[in-house]
Amino acid sequence: MSNHLKPYDGLKASLLTQHGKESVICPEMLNTNGLEVIHVTGYDTDKLGTFTRDIPRYGSQLEAARKKARVGMELSGTQIGIASEGAFANDPYTGLIPWNYELVLMVDDTRNIEIVGFFGGEAQSASKLASSWDELTVFLSEAQFPSHQLVIRPDDEYQLECRKAINTIESLKEAYDWAAKLSKSGNVFVENDLRAHTNPTRMANILKATQDLAKKMACLCPECKSPGFSITETKKGLPCRHCGAPTNLPIANMWSCVKCGHKEGVAITNQDGADPSRCNYCNP
Repeated sequence: MSNHLKPYDGLKASLLTQHGKESVICPEMLNTNGLEVIHVTGYDTDKLGTFTRDIPRYGSQLEAARKKARVGMELSGTQIGIASEGAFANDPYTGLIPWNYELVLMVDDTRNIEIVGFFGGEAQSASKLASSWDELTVFLSEAQFPSHQLVIRPDDEYQLECRKAINTIESLKEAYDWAAKLSKSGNVFVENDLRAHTNPTRMANILKATQDLAKKMACLCPECKSPGFSITETKKGLPCRHCGAPTNLPIANMWSCVKCGHKEGVAITNQDGADPSRCNYCNP
């Protein structure tokens, strides 16, 4: 599905962020959709939650993004708002790898729609409980320091007092001495700073989520011509090329409209059947 029209060409949207996300979101939106995104400040987005656990997140990932978008729209007077919100968990495949889910939302009050861009990928979110400076320095390569900045706190991950945005060995040593002095256990807890402007891996994932959003914004519903026509479901059942039985591999994509709810199933072409190794009958 594709569309050469640009329904957002020449329009303006707000983006509320204090963590540098405008550096990837604004150019992508302008280049792909002609949408001019205005960087909005003047509101502390940390009020809606922090990755350092001192302020719990406002609602779900989508709800927090929606709140940011609405605040940005209110502050700027725009009818279109964009906001980004991240989340961290273990990977959905093995459950062993740190994973980052990025969501970039567009709220469009001119059309009364919301479109969501999404991306999940490996995270740089290492952590360590260290009992000495030498033990901490061994951790630095795993943390990709200094390109990825650090947070340090006394005792453990639950201690609310912390130092953030540590990006030099000098500031790290100073923060370590501060945390060690306050520590009751003799340990300090060090971890990657997960804010976007301190974590290049996360910023790259935000760009990919923005690209997903931009692609959906450019795709119009064949029924109502609203932007946001995108794949919402994948139908499984690609036949095994040996025995013909259905497998768990995809055979078609279901496209849906965010405005009118129109749905279309589109077969995935250029497939000559599933490999028998993926078939529950040929390879039980």
